[in-house]
Amino acid sequence: MGSCGANFSLGVKKREIIAAALPVQDHWLPMSNLDLLLPPLDVGVFFCYKKSLPFDESMNVIKSSLAQALALFYPFAGEVVHNILGEPELLCNNRGVDFIQAYADMELKNVDLYNPDDFVDKKLVPSKKQGVLMVQVTELKYGGLVIGCTFDHRIADAYSINMFLTAWAEISQSKPVSCPPSFRRSMLNPRHPPVLNTCYDNLFVPFSSLPPPRSYLPAANPLISRIYYIEAKDINDLQSNSSLNGNPKKSKCVTFIAYLWKLIAECDDGFNTCKMGVVVDGRERLDTVDFDKLSLSNTKCFSMRNYFGNVLSIPYGEAKSSELKEMPLSLVANMVYEFVSPALSEEHFRGLIDWVELHRPEPAVAKIYTKMEEDDGEAVVVSSGQRFPVESVDFGWGKPHFGSYHFPWGGQTGYVMPMPSAQKNGDWIVYMHLLEKHMDLVETKGKKIFKPLTQSYLDF
Repeated sequence: MGSCGANFSLGVKKREIIAAALPVQDHWLPMSNLDLLLPPLDVGVFFCYKKSLPFDESMNVIKSSLAQALALFYPFAGEVVHNILGEPELLCNNRGVDFIQAYADMELKNVDLYNPDDFVDKKLVPSKKQGVLMVQVTELKYGGLVIGCTFDHRIADAYSINMFLTAWAEISQSKPVSCPPSFRRSMLNPRHPPVLNTCYDNLFVPFSSLPPPRSYLPAANPLISRIYYIEAKDINDLQSNSSLNGNPKKSKCVTFIAYLWKLIAECDDGFNTCKMGVVVDGRERLDTVDFDKLSLSNTKCFSMRNYFGNVLSIPYGEAKSSELKEMPLSLVANMVYEFVSPALSEEHFRGLIDWVELHRPEPAVAKIYTKMEEDDGEAVVVSSGQRFPVESVDFGWGKPHFGSYHFPWGGQTGYVMPMPSAQKNGDWIVYMHLLEKHMDLVETKGKKIFKPLTQSYLDF
């Protein structure tokens, strides 16, 4: 790509803490039962701008609007503590957000975004040490700018951070916030009494049921990150192929997951099975309930569309690798739909909330992230980033030329996030964090679909 190497010079110009612009009275915000399913993991997100205002002027806009956004999204200015039961809670004390102004001695066109492990991780996206949210703004040569954020996944899912980023940008341009947040945890209260359904034992597991930790050899089984793009025509072709032989047409997302599942199954690693998990957002499912909605004014009511927090489930499927390799894409797409569709209902999320309640205060985790048996096959989780608001994160000097999530989460399960391209041409940007052996398959057998993100494609 003509990059100047991963060891580019990154200097810190200033460190400070940005607190909410309005005083926030200290109070406790409990985690919902769905928040409690998340381990302490940090997620990164970043946006690249070819040109901005003069750096000092850009910083004034960013910091001033951030302080105002934190007054509305005050959980991001708090910190996570543990109660007497050992469960995490959010202390909303306005400790503020750690904020870094940095400078990188390189042009945006030389940032190798295809290789985020070397160019993005702990460089353009900061490593958070404390608090809930951390922000870094990096000035590049010739006017380029990168805004990188790292947030605690226990506090927010992708939908929630998208709400915040959009609101932050709207505030910077003195626009009304289009989707103000709601922190009404009662929307996710368990039923009384909770309804026991053992089907969730197949999807989630209490910590006490986990096997003893196994010693992995990171050098032998590394997970690496890459960013690819998929052209719109290839996405459409996959979707067409998934509905051959009289099979009903599947969504592009289901088709993509099926294709990736077949690809990962090609790995000749001695495992007989291969798992595929899918992150499902429950907001649309739960919004079918006629809630006694919270009104913060005479004219504005809040629904699950405004809910800030985690509203996620991760159903998964498991199949023999040998069968996946031989099956046509249409049948694998049917399998994906079959294991995802039960989670596309209000009852699934109500039942999951009840399941957590019946196991509290013992923590639990999605089973797809664990290896319950020594011979368990490898697993990959796909999260939908199709709502990623690249177009919306405009602070007054233009829309980002590129944006992506960054989630090298540290476990042995792969993670994939497809997002819309900022070019608005129907292409997808795909962030992948996979075992090296699986990434090799992506780059060999999947090379016609997954194309490395290059300078020529980005047109920096």
